[in-house]
Amino acid sequence: MNPRYAIYFAPEKNSRWRKFGAGWLGRDEHDSSRLPQAAQGGLSAEQRVTITQEPARYGFHATLKAPFHLTPEHTEDDLSRRLNALASTLRPVPLGAMRVTALGNFVALVPALDPPGLRALANACVTDLDAFRAPLQDEDRRRRMASQLDQRQLELLALYGYPHVMDRFRFHMTLTGPLEPAMASRVIDAVTEQVTQLNTTEPLCLDRLCLFVERGSGAPFHRILDLRLRA
Repeated sequence: MNPRYAIYFAPEKNSRWRKFGAGWLGRDEHDSSRLPQAAQGGLSAEQRVTITQEPARYGFHATLKAPFHLTPEHTEDDLSRRLNALASTLRPVPLGAMRVTALGNFVALVPALDPPGLRALANACVTDLDAFRAPLQDEDRRRRMASQLDQRQLELLALYGYPHVMDRFRFHMTLTGPLEPAMASRVIDAVTEQVTQLNTTEPLCLDRLCLFVERGSGAPFHRILDLRLRA
């Protein structure tokens, strides 16, 4: 067993945003219990299960530091302590209105406008915790290289083990796996009303860093630690 760890943002457990996201994906990221996925907005229950199978393994989240193996010198407790120290230096970031959109071939939630301070917070998670990250394994490197990365993304992959960081970071909360454009449009239509209501009743704020772990290759990611931002 060689676990991978990831630093994500996920809404507070009892919040409406978290209930929406976990309910849409059909999985509780704390204990992997299945949540019912009924027909919604013209999508059948079976379609919902199919299109959310991939993101459900990771749980409802936004990536701040992508999954990584620990170096031999560090333990999960070491990482937790450093993450706690980092969280104490960061301010919460109001994300503003969220919108549902297609990013490439999948559907996700993104901020409608660029929230001040968001990129700096994400950059801090990447750089401050990088000493805990073991070098990419050959299989992971080959998988990333297969994504037709440009020169800058190759540089970031070499530096931080992930190509979508720093100036290439884009905050998003994934709602589906790969879809054809017509199905992506149907998903957007199916969830936009809920997201609009949540924007009004409970504006989303990045107020915590969450530690997720994949205990074995291909296992579901579990949310094991929430640390509120306190600066």
